[in-house]
Amino acid sequence: MFKIVSAALIALFLVACSSKGEDLSHVKAKLVVGKSLTNLTLNDQFGKAHTLAPDTKKVIFAFSKDAAHTCNDFFETQKPSYLSDNNTIFIADVSAAPSLIRSMFIMPGLKDFKHTVLILDNKAEAAPFRKDVENEKVVVVYLDNTKITAIKTLDSAKELQETIEAK
Repeated sequence: MFKIVSAALIALFLVACSSKGEDLSHVKAKLVVGKSLTNLTLNDQFGKAHTLAPDTKKVIFAFSKDAAHTCNDFFETQKPSYLSDNNTIFIADVSAAPSLIRSMFIMPGLKDFKHTVLILDNKAEAAPFRKDVENEKVVVVYLDNTKITAIKTLDSAKELQETIEAK
């Protein structure tokens, strides 16, 4: 029950704090085919730093409440090692929420998940990842030795599963 309440609170605050109107014209996009994500290091929901491993094949980004719910709801039905077993990482952008909301509601809610959630919690750091991608959908970045080879957007948990499990 606590997970459901936490997820509902996260959803409410992500919707209320959405950054649809932000100006990204001065920011250079990071999610571009041919670019490298070699130096990508983010903290997970417990504050532990993770650096992108060379064998990572896919990075799943959730920039919106709906995208995050699609991902988290699906990942909760899988075993805790599902993402790592499939050489995939999951990144949630919570940067649009005010810091008080993030610290009191969003981060504690994320700690209930059994899967690892890497966090983008700073608007300036998140902006280059948000630029020129469909922020309302699940964004999948395909990698080969940390170099972006393709980018795809998804609408459903079924698409998410098919994408992650495709070799």
